[in-house]
Amino acid sequence: MNVMQPIDRIRGGVHDMERHESGHKHVTGTAEYIDDIPEPAGTLHAYLGLSERAHAEILAIDFEAVCTSPGVIGVLTADDIPGENDISPAHKHDDPVFATTRVEFHGQPIFAVIAKTREEARRAAAKVKIDYADLPHVTDVLEAAKANYPLVIDPLKLERGDIKAGFEAATNIVQGEMRIGGQDHFYLEGHISFAVPGEDDEITLYSSTQHPSETQHMVGQVLGVPSNAVTVNVRRIGGAFGGKETQANLFAAVAALAARKYRRAIKIRPDRDDDMTATGKRHDFHVDYKVGFDDDGRIEAVDATFAARCGFSADLSGPVTDRALFHADNCYFYPHVRLRSRPLKTNTVSNTAFRGFGGPQGMVGGERMIEHIAYTLGKDPLEIRKLNFYGDEGRNLTPYHQAVEDNIIGRIIEELEASADYGARRREIVAFNRKSRVIKRGIALTPVKFGISFTKTEYNQAGALVHVYADGSIHLNHGGTEMGQGLYTKVAQVVADEFCVDLDRIKVTATSTGKVPNTSATAASSGSDLNGMAAADAVKQIKARLVAFACERYGLSETDVAFEPNVIRVGADRIPFADFIKSAYGARVQLSAAGFYKTPKIHWNRAEGRGRPFFYYAYGASCSEVSVDILTGEYQVDRTDILHDVGRSLNPALDIGQVEGAFVQGMGWLTTEELWWDAKGRLRTHAPSTYKIPLASDRPRIFNVRLAEWSVNREETIRRSKAVGEPPFMLGISVLEAISMAAASVADYHVPPCIDAPATPERVLMAIERIRAVERKG
Repeated sequence: MNVMQPIDRIRGGVHDMERHESGHKHVTGTAEYIDDIPEPAGTLHAYLGLSERAHAEILAIDFEAVCTSPGVIGVLTADDIPGENDISPAHKHDDPVFATTRVEFHGQPIFAVIAKTREEARRAAAKVKIDYADLPHVTDVLEAAKANYPLVIDPLKLERGDIKAGFEAATNIVQGEMRIGGQDHFYLEGHISFAVPGEDDEITLYSSTQHPSETQHMVGQVLGVPSNAVTVNVRRIGGAFGGKETQANLFAAVAALAARKYRRAIKIRPDRDDDMTATGKRHDFHVDYKVGFDDDGRIEAVDATFAARCGFSADLSGPVTDRALFHADNCYFYPHVRLRSRPLKTNTVSNTAFRGFGGPQGMVGGERMIEHIAYTLGKDPLEIRKLNFYGDEGRNLTPYHQAVEDNIIGRIIEELEASADYGARRREIVAFNRKSRVIKRGIALTPVKFGISFTKTEYNQAGALVHVYADGSIHLNHGGTEMGQGLYTKVAQVVADEFCVDLDRIKVTATSTGKVPNTSATAASSGSDLNGMAAADAVKQIKARLVAFACERYGLSETDVAFEPNVIRVGADRIPFADFIKSAYGARVQLSAAGFYKTPKIHWNRAEGRGRPFFYYAYGASCSEVSVDILTGEYQVDRTDILHDVGRSLNPALDIGQVEGAFVQGMGWLTTEELWWDAKGRLRTHAPSTYKIPLASDRPRIFNVRLAEWSVNREETIRRSKAVGEPPFMLGISVLEAISMAAASVADYHVPPCIDAPATPERVLMAIERIRAVERKG
């Protein structure tokens, strides 16, 4: 028997600061994405033909110039679809692969060209001649409401308390409105799908999708084949942020449709301009609110409506607008409250999931109410925030009737307020603004409370597959997709920790519907929570078999067998892991297991607007300082301090990276990233030249990020960790609020600044002029 001496710990287990499993490949260019996969001989390329009208009847289509273009093999239209011409994730049958008799937005796919090269397909698609009969169109959410456009899905109402009595008792009442802009995902890897036909009706797809199972089902639906005929593989995605949860279905369906028709491998990859034009974005919102409060600023009643530009079809607008209401309270208790959604149809591309999934829009609306109260009373907004935080029983019930039982926001704020020296800096800034005529500064400290779980209860499940090979190496596969966030690394660390072996013993393989079926989207910040627990379940099954084998082989009890760093302790002996596995294989022990996990405790009744949609909450806070030129509206972020709660971090290095990236992306959404449609309904911000994501030079000059290392999730999550994908996105709100303070300084902070988002320099300058006008009148 080969016996090892004990060692202290494994390398790369849970809570270690391990590098991203593909980080070195990203840097060196050796990470393989779909466009890097060698193409089989005879591979063809598809390109979409898009509508040039925002709303019109299609009278006639002439494909002659398309079909006679060099390299063109054929054209696909709705007539070529053997199954359903629908890829609606909401099952509303309102989202066709190809438009037929009517187009609903500028950029809607009408056909696809199949050619020998991508460039030949792209050039040929532009040669189509289509006769349209234009119809009235609406692109703006308020215009849609005025034109009585329909709702794309049933609205939600959350109500608690007595709203009428609450306003009657309130000493002060303010009303306001706010526009909150949308956002393009701007992933580094655009949409792409690669389909390879197999025997009979089989299709193998390589798709840049966050939801392989839905892509599988949608492709099966379009082809008219069962899901078992479609296999979707995803090794890694070059960024997604929600933009590839449903939007990948279009490209997968077109590639599969062409592969089936021509019996050739098919690839489709749109240009960035067409990608941005034809795919959905973050919903922009218009918020109408009314707030009652006392002279101290304590909220008595809230009545708010959140109207959203949803686009031409439902897509995910129902759950997105629902979640906006779920987070309109942020960290604040509303004694009497009524929140309503209004998901409006518009003649624009259907908006979809985006990091936070409506939560950021709801939270910005809630923070606008706090800001309005603070400037109305002439107080520091942080004072109003702390006064209205959720508290003990009696002040801990959300608008959807879930009790906030894990509230740590008070400690988060207290620690950040001290470490960022908020009070002294704010006093210094106020003094500076009195003397400075052109440059005004602002500072804001804002909190985050974000609920974790899919509000569609059935999505809160996951599967995993773990194999231990006879040489002791471990194969891990699960239903989550790796899009740069480090999910593969974290789940591998969980498996290493469960087996008590070094991380380098584990190989994570591409997500595949052929290995783990019926997976949920990698979204809602649930990737590690769900897949980590499923993988741990699989390992526990294998470990139980190994323990039983050891007990039988050596005549011991279960307490005499233990997994220690890279060994199995059997009585007084420590057997190397690989040697023990080889013996177990020789004894015909099953060394493979399928794990499963479903989130406990959650339930939700949408019709009644009550339940427990979230398993737990993640918290955080950010303090940002800005300088604003009041002659131009231009500004810079001078400093940001962040304290964020991830429970017991699975990997602090990855989690800090997620917090930093989320903050910058959230800041970009609220400051520079502006979507703009012209009078013809055309998206004009459809390329890097016109759509401005944050640059490296836009990051805070001083950027301090810490994790709340003392936090431990009170719920039984994977190693008591908390989700980190979406919650820190809302930390960017502190930048918008700091800009608001700087603008408000021109009227000595007594006029609510009410700056719409994104707070572009133009909007900031207009807000300053409006504040001055109000001051002159007052």
